[in-house]
Amino acid sequence: MQYTLAFALNQRWCDGRASYRPPTEPIKTAEYDVAEIPDDTTAREFIMQHHYAHSYPSARFRVGLFRHGELAGVAVFSHPCSNAVLTNVFEAPVLTTVELGRFVLLDSVAGNGETWFLARSFDILRKQHSIVGVVSFSDPLQRRTASGEVVHMGHFGTIYQAHNGIYLGRGTARSLHLLPDGRVFSERAAQKIRNSERGWKYAAAQLEAFGVTTVPVDPSERTEWLNSSLQSLATRVRHKGNHKYAWPLNVAIRRQLPASLPYPKSLDPIYTAL
Repeated sequence: MQYTLAFALNQRWCDGRASYRPPTEPIKTAEYDVAEIPDDTTAREFIMQHHYAHSYPSARFRVGLFRHGELAGVAVFSHPCSNAVLTNVFEAPVLTTVELGRFVLLDSVAGNGETWFLARSFDILRKQHSIVGVVSFSDPLQRRTASGEVVHMGHFGTIYQAHNGIYLGRGTARSLHLLPDGRVFSERAAQKIRNSERGWKYAAAQLEAFGVTTVPVDPSERTEWLNSSLQSLATRVRHKGNHKYAWPLNVAIRRQLPASLPYPKSLDPIYTAL
């Protein structure tokens, strides 16, 4: 079964819940301003409140969409965990390129507000920070809670296609552990627990919040605790890989990139447990 709702409607967020607006609905641009957000706190609080993942990337630049002075959307441009996410796409110094790590608009923003906001965000990156390329990913796999409630419909990049993103195909396929609330327990979080790396207590607390036994004090016992906790809590699913898009912000970078592959037009089937 193929899912086309994400193509027919544009996704919005409010307090962690998704909603949708028709893409032909015009934004009243006179009501809005776009400006860089100088501090991490404002952007982080907005993302943590409204996006379903309730997580925040390693931000380099933050741009806000303001309606009558009130924050109505945030674009966070971040540095990925691996430089290769950027260097595999752009032949440019890594710090002149960024990932669009979060893009969240409130449900009050009209349907075509994304392209307008994204274009102005790119202008800020290019003119004020000399950024030459942006990469982003869309996740086409639906997320559900343990009770079956949909918390993320999934999307294949409708807004990225509307803004002429160059489609580069799929990212790496992988297996995911979905927690009872529909969030992904990342492999990076699991690695921190296994190796007692910085942030391992926060990672363990994500599992403890669902009632598993307290993480052992002895580091040698943590891997067994982690495996047991994930087995009892998480649903393991196979993910085919996120869709990858890129935008060159100058002519020289555009000449480096290949022609876009045909745009995907449907979501992945609802997952089944492995």
